[in-house]
Amino acid sequence: MTLVKTPALIAVAGSLVLAGCVDATTGEPNRTRNGALIGAGIGAAAGAIAGDGSRADEIAAGAVVGGLVGGAIGSRLDRQAADLRAQLGDDRITITNTGSELIVTMPQDILFATDSANLRPDLQSDIRALAGNLQQYPNTTVQVIGHTDSDGSAAYNQDLSERRARAVAGVLLEQGVSGSRVVPIGRGESQPVATNNTAAGKQQNRRVEIVITPV
Repeated sequence: MTLVKTPALIAVAGSLVLAGCVDATTGEPNRTRNGALIGAGIGAAAGAIAGDGSRADEIAAGAVVGGLVGGAIGSRLDRQAADLRAQLGDDRITITNTGSELIVTMPQDILFATDSANLRPDLQSDIRALAGNLQQYPNTTVQVIGHTDSDGSAAYNQDLSERRARAVAGVLLEQGVSGSRVVPIGRGESQPVATNNTAAGKQQNRRVEIVITPV
């Protein structure tokens, strides 16, 4: 009997994910199903890897179980993301569903003045909406991660990112989100998403990311 190798299963899972993430009619990403399909692919690959590789049926079973679990997590994240999009009032806030977690990105410039860790009062409503969503979906952990551009010293930027992360986390806690779920983290200038050689790039790097992970 020919054994089914783990890499083959991973490749099949990956192809299913990619096929399902694109609308067959328009060719555009299918945002409603992405989380569930990506989660299923991740789970299937993880389930296959978890097998010892000695029997094809065991590997396949692990992939199936992993796919079901991953798909369920992805579907739950799809629902949470849809609710959160409806609750937030600023389209500059982006929500990315990776299939295993949600990443809510808030540009720093809509939250804080330059060199400040004091939240703008008019933007706290969106953070309160996020807190309500987190209470609606309680089985998650939350990392609040502050990022800066490279202007100034690395030490200064690290401190500023930590204070900004704590400021956002503080509003979540004030709104009733359990402190055991929320971890503020500062990354300073160490994880840019764009070049720091242009004003536009620096603007993208100045951000707070809220990473929501199911437990």
